[in-house]
Amino acid sequence: MKEYIEERVVEIANFIIDQQGTVRQAARQFGVSKSTVHKDVTERLSQINPGLARQTRIVLDVNKSERHIRGGMATKEKYQHQKA
Repeated sequence: MKEYIEERVVEIANFIIDQQGTVRQAARQFGVSKSTVHKDVTERLSQINPGLARQTRIVLDVNKSERHIRGGMATKEKYQHQKA
């Protein structure tokens, strides 16, 4: 694996852990696609740093479990703005 990819993978993982960020937020922050972020943290990171991969997985699992709540809140807010 190329060095710049390894550096990006670790930076993305640290961002997700520090910010409790989502895959979409990380993609926006680092200028890559959601698919790239997902591949980085699920496949590449476990090869580079298994401990960091476990920490990142915990954050991503929490985000996934809360995803439906955030989506509902966003929809509610959208329609409240349309009424006003």
